[in-house]
Amino acid sequence: MADTGTLKVQLYNEGSYVPIEGAKVTVTSKSEPGAQRIETKETSNANGETSIIELPTPPLDNSIKPGSMDPYSLYNIRVEAEGFEPLIIDGAQLFPDTLAIQPCNMVPKKSLRKDTRQDEIIVVNSNTLLGEYPRKIPEDPDKALPPPPSGSVVLPKPVIPEFVVVHAGLPNNNNAPNYTVRFKDYVKNVASCEIYATWSENAIRANIYCILSFTLNRIYTEWYRGKGKNFDITNSTAYDHAFTYGRNIFDSISVVVDDIFSSYIKRWNKKQPLLAQYCDGRQVQCPGWLTQWGSQELGQNGLPPYEILTSFYGNDIELVRAEEVKGIPKSYPGYSLELGYSGEPVRVVQQYLNRIGDNYPAIKKVKVDGVYGPATQESVKKFQEVFNLPQTGIVDYATWYAISDIYVGVTKIAELRSSVGMATFTPHVPYTGINDIPTVEYPIDLF
Repeated sequence: MADTGTLKVQLYNEGSYVPIEGAKVTVTSKSEPGAQRIETKETSNANGETSIIELPTPPLDNSIKPGSMDPYSLYNIRVEAEGFEPLIIDGAQLFPDTLAIQPCNMVPKKSLRKDTRQDEIIVVNSNTLLGEYPRKIPEDPDKALPPPPSGSVVLPKPVIPEFVVVHAGLPNNNNAPNYTVRFKDYVKNVASCEIYATWSENAIRANIYCILSFTLNRIYTEWYRGKGKNFDITNSTAYDHAFTYGRNIFDSISVVVDDIFSSYIKRWNKKQPLLAQYCDGRQVQCPGWLTQWGSQELGQNGLPPYEILTSFYGNDIELVRAEEVKGIPKSYPGYSLELGYSGEPVRVVQQYLNRIGDNYPAIKKVKVDGVYGPATQESVKKFQEVFNLPQTGIVDYATWYAISDIYVGVTKIAELRSSVGMATFTPHVPYTGINDIPTVEYPIDLF
């Protein structure tokens, strides 16, 4: 270990953004036999967060240059909160000079069946650049849209969905569970599974554009739904993207996703998002696709994200922002809000922040007068701090939708549950491998 990374654990009551205060969090190094054991203990505050914990990591060069076997360090996290089932994260990954964020959706004891349960254990799989995963099966990127007789409704334009249903197995494995997750959370999870958080921001952005575009293609073309499946995408790298439910994400990835989550790649003469296929570029070669290590080299050399993408997919592509984001009460007004602004969008932000402040007391309530004064600016800064956004005090595109997401999470849970209906997912039982998990169907309020 030569460098240092940081870790923050955030605890929520499952299925919502309601924080849990007073939880005991123990972080222990997962190291080779004979190595010094590192252990630290924390207690979550009123925002459901631990303090930021500094922990040893491998050198930075190990993750920004290909070929190293130790790009990140591994830590186990045990969380205990009164009234909730204990949770263990096995193998949270930490990179140097990077903040790792471990979200913990805690399960209330009263929501479980009466039989005896052991601790829930989430095993974090190795990053796809390091581990052995099935190679992507090449596909024709031009997908036929579902015909009207199928009962499907073909959208005139891609829409950013509220949720993504992820099948944790091969498409025809009916014993694998489905996870219903918010769209942005899904993309952050995939990117944390498939690239390194220490890469240049340009490379991270280029790769996230690919993940967004590929995912939206699956949803827009109803690739699995049109075949009678009850999910949108799988976690098999042979078909789709890697995804590990409950794993830690990274600040450098989270900030980019929040900024561009509604954008995607398309060909000039196509309506559907590009099925942006890619590979690592070292273990696997894939002419015509983006290579992840190749994108990192280009990004490190200063090439902007769009030019990185055209280097692999050709010059006939454009980056498009979807006009509609589902599940959001009010759409972005089209401009950033900052000190001195006034009007209805400011009033909306003030109302949302005040409601969020009921659950997050660090976010001080403000007068709802439609005027963006110093008090509103400070509340926005505190919100950005709590929810891992750049602390600018300005409500830009990313902050607007983050505020909207959290507002929905703390006020509209019942409405969201009724709109989603039933969700099929993993019951909260201990497991050691994804193929061992049975499929169990519960109402959405248990997810």
